[in-house]
Amino acid sequence: MIHYPLSTTHYQRGALLILGMANDTPKILDGKVTARTIKASLKAEIESLQSRMGRPPGLAVLLVGDDPASAVYVRNKQKACDRIGITSFGRTFPASTEQAELEDTIHALNQDERVDGILVQLPLPHHLDAVALLHHIDPRKDVDGLHATNLGKLVRSEMGLRSCTPEGVMALLKEYDIEISGKNAVVVGRSILVGKPMALMLLEANATVTIAHSRSQNLSEITRSADILVSAVGRPQMITSEWVKPGAVVIDVGINRIIDHEGKGKLVGDVDFEALKPICSAITPVPGGIGPMTVAILLQNTVWSYRQKIA
Repeated sequence: MIHYPLSTTHYQRGALLILGMANDTPKILDGKVTARTIKASLKAEIESLQSRMGRPPGLAVLLVGDDPASAVYVRNKQKACDRIGITSFGRTFPASTEQAELEDTIHALNQDERVDGILVQLPLPHHLDAVALLHHIDPRKDVDGLHATNLGKLVRSEMGLRSCTPEGVMALLKEYDIEISGKNAVVVGRSILVGKPMALMLLEANATVTIAHSRSQNLSEITRSADILVSAVGRPQMITSEWVKPGAVVIDVGINRIIDHEGKGKLVGDVDFEALKPICSAITPVPGGIGPMTVAILLQNTVWSYRQKIA
């Protein structure tokens, strides 16, 4: 996967944050700022390529059912597309939609030359087979990076479309000039969406990687061994300061909605941000950390697929 160059200003900012360790300056890895940099680069690239292609890039996001969180995610993706010049071919289906109808829709989008990326918004209603649907997507349009072909390319360190959230983590680490090679990395969570591809990307970057999960014994001891800790378990504020060694880099992929002491809903991650912030060398906030990066990489993957048609 080709990484887009990020600004020197942001590289310097990341380096200063890491160097700020000595005087307890908060080291916050800002996904919003980094995502804006990526999207600005993509917008400029689309403007330069469109005259050669004769059309803008196209992304089709399929939403099944009325899950409120999924609907918000899809709207945000469509807005992000509009801002940088990607045409949206989104489709919304009722929760009762059958597998065959969705497969037929995917096949039609595979053949549509205006569409460079296809994404099925997860989770799906229980009667649908998500894995089977993903395998119907043309691997060249699999901008979520979840087709077996693209996951296989990741295993072999070959160029291809990569899972958006883990690739977003890697881009954020690169933006802030955080060293990965030779470090002990622990990934908490083993899903095909985040945990497994995340571990493979860290391994590719020469980290020594441990995958921990719900059956791991002495989980807190495992996490305390990490120079780089990535949590993607979906349990609010599970990881406390006792689980993390001083100076670690903590990447929080979790997004959980809780009710605070005033009875108001709020979003939190898998880690106790306020407790960890004083002891970490760097940490991502929730919201504003990995979430914006996931959307930015989705757009980047769509433009990458679009560009391959020129080649």
